[in-house]
Amino acid sequence: MQVGRWNHQTGGSSHGGSSNRPYSPRPSGRGGAGPSRFGSRSGSRFPSRGGYGARGGFGSGGRGGGKRGGFGVFGETESEIAKFMNKTVVTTEEPVFVPEHTFSDFDINPHLKANVLARKYENPTPIQDKAIPHALLGQDVVGLAETGTGKTAAFLIPLIDKVMKQKGERVLVMAPTRELAVQIEKELAGFAKGLGFRGMVAVGGANIGPQITQLKHNPAFVIGTPGRLKDLLERRALVLTDFGTVVLDEADRMLDMGFIDDMRLILSKMRKERHTLFFSATMGKDIEKLIGDFLSSPVIISVKTRDTSKNVDQDVVRIPRGKDKFEVLAELLKDREFSRVLVFGRTKFGVEKLAKALSRLHVHAESIHGNKTQGARQRALEAFKAGKVTVLVATDVAARGLDIPAVSHVINYDLPSTYEDYVHRIGRTGRATLKGKALTFVQERY
Repeated sequence: MQVGRWNHQTGGSSHGGSSNRPYSPRPSGRGGAGPSRFGSRSGSRFPSRGGYGARGGFGSGGRGGGKRGGFGVFGETESEIAKFMNKTVVTTEEPVFVPEHTFSDFDINPHLKANVLARKYENPTPIQDKAIPHALLGQDVVGLAETGTGKTAAFLIPLIDKVMKQKGERVLVMAPTRELAVQIEKELAGFAKGLGFRGMVAVGGANIGPQITQLKHNPAFVIGTPGRLKDLLERRALVLTDFGTVVLDEADRMLDMGFIDDMRLILSKMRKERHTLFFSATMGKDIEKLIGDFLSSPVIISVKTRDTSKNVDQDVVRIPRGKDKFEVLAELLKDREFSRVLVFGRTKFGVEKLAKALSRLHVHAESIHGNKTQGARQRALEAFKAGKVTVLVATDVAARGLDIPAVSHVINYDLPSTYEDYVHRIGRTGRATLKGKALTFVQERY
């Protein structure tokens, strides 16, 4: 764990000896990962009965369709495939994190503190333990942390306290996806219960009219995606000079999704003297530039230890050339161990088709992708969380920031476009203290 200060002259963190380059774990390789029950090059353990070809059926699985240039995806070479194999064999005891604070210690409003404790929050996670004290002091914070580490509470708790103590204070929260924005608002509602202020969600895929109406009531928290926030600005329904605080959550994902210009426009419309909290899983050059341009001497807090959770058992399922990967998926899902499964495809069309095909096999499956309305996406997500749906088939829109309890397996039916996408896909399982499994389908070419 590291805490430092941002150096505007060098564009980097001032804590000793640390690098601001994205952390890349050492590939596990076949030797380090141990033998793979799926990984034999001699063939799949699943029989093929014909039907969809290796390159037919659902999803592309091969070249093409990748973002950032459109040619190729991550995981097409053996060295890349090795990164999909990482057994969760514990050989040494890792040190147990001992927080410096408890939630009872924090100097926050007593009613807010009661709400936090009522939600069974006792000891902070590392990012909460380090970030909350600085945020309570009004300092700009850059938090680098893996997915599922409690970043939402790390910014909501101090900012709710700030809204209560500073009359008229308003907070803007930017998030990359509709689902994450809705999730943040739900967390806000729980922490702020009975405190006398409201928050609202401003996202695409939903009618903009009710959002404009909500903004007329001057909600203390506005939580939205950059595209919809820009639309509201252009309609003059959102006036950002009223906001003294901004949170950029999953900032690296917003950059990946092409929101950089929208983010810069939105930030330029805010006061120059403002309180900024910035959370990201990675620290690339674009992130460093954004920090240098829009934050004032921020405290840098890094609690990253590795890119993928130690709780996730990662392996590959090799599909021999000409074999049917849909059939392999269907066979896997017959195993009762696959109790709550998140399946990732690359395209909206492929994801929808795959979910319908599974449903025809009497697998309780739903889909979530950009062509669905916000209401339909939310209903599918809630059904999956409640256990009414066994399989949720998703594009990468679902990979970031969503807290879905007890996902038993993540299956990469189509290869991810980048290693970062892979990390965030499999971060949906093995959350907190739970164990999870991630399987990546790799189609043999020869």
